Amino acid sequence: MFEGLRQKLNQFKKTVTNKEHELDDAEVEASSNDAARLAEGPQETAGETYTPPAVHDDEAVGVSRSAESATQREVPGEATRTTSGRSLFEREIKEKDLEEPLWDLEIALLESDVAMSVSEEIVDTVKKELIGTKRKWRQDVGALVEQALRDGILKVLDVNSLDFDELVKKAPKPVTIVFTGINGTGKTTTIAKLAYRLKNQGYAVVLAAGDTYRAGALEQIERHADNLGVKLIKHQQGADPAAVIYDAVQYARAKHKDVVLADTAGRIHTNVNLMNQLKKIERVIDADLVVFVDEALAGNDAVERALQFNTAMAIDGSILTKVDADSKGGTAISIAHATNKPILFLGLGQKYDDIVKFNPQWLLNRLFGEAET
Repeated sequence: MFEGLRQKLNQFKKTVTNKEHELDDAEVEASSNDAARLAEGPQETAGETYTPPAVHDDEAVGVSRSAESATQREVPGEATRTTSGRSLFEREIKEKDLEEPLWDLEIALLESDVAMSVSEEIVDTVKKELIGTKRKWRQDVGALVEQALRDGILKVLDVNSLDFDELVKKAPKPVTIVFTGINGTGKTTTIAKLAYRLKNQGYAVVLAAGDTYRAGALEQIERHADNLGVKLIKHQQGADPAAVIYDAVQYARAKHKDVVLADTAGRIHTNVNLMNQLKKIERVIDADLVVFVDEALAGNDAVERALQFNTAMAIDGSILTKVDADSKGGTAISIAHATNKPILFLGLGQKYDDIVKFNPQWLLNRLFGEAET
């Protein structure tokens, strides 16, 4: 899961770390040369006499020390400096040192299906956090770089928060949730997973078979309803989806059910008639939550589709499916930032319990190779 992006982020960490350590070594070598010249005393070169730089009285002892003393280890509480004024034990990360690695990072993010605007924002955050950072000589630069990357990714994921469980708990019953998206992304299966999850939490769930156009759609959701032991409201194939969902809400009210999960026909975002159908559902059904479902494997296409669906029927959040097969991870990073709506859940397989509530830290832990929990 997210293996491709994980490798690219780790490569950026290694590149910056190696470059900074090379600069450390160059600093030490230059400082040793300075100290050696001072220890040798005045030297004539090309008709000129080399004279050590003037020092204040309180530095006189330091100037007279040997080359070995000039490159000694840091004295606790005091940054040791060379005779040329450079510090052997504290360096500042400079912009010029990061130009090439940051460019490589942006390309790596784009190759991992991270949207361009999102890639630019992540790189900008990393740049701002690292440039000017003072660090000890040979300090673990990788830790600094990883934290900057984490902060950059977390920033683009930090959009309008929405706690699905809290909404269901506190909203007046029945809570009506409408699901939208294109064909083949696992929308109906996702609805069944949430029905399973809600039922296990003690809620009475009703399913609405609002996908009245796709052949086999009714049979698919009926099979899930039977497996889960929940009520399904359906009409004949080709019926008005808005009418099906309306009847499901009325049934839930009459029977004191807690949640209505409404399926809709999968549609291409460029199909004007079907997108207008969503607008009708929005007018007829005062949904508590509209959820866009797409697969993580779709990359930037999923981001574009989410924006189009959001125009037809304002979405409140997204669910990404097939995340277990996604090696790139760019969709999960991009879709929340692009729509300014949170990711609610991630689908990780075909079983009813193969769904996890989205948590940015969960994603970050996997991107940086920490053990899955």
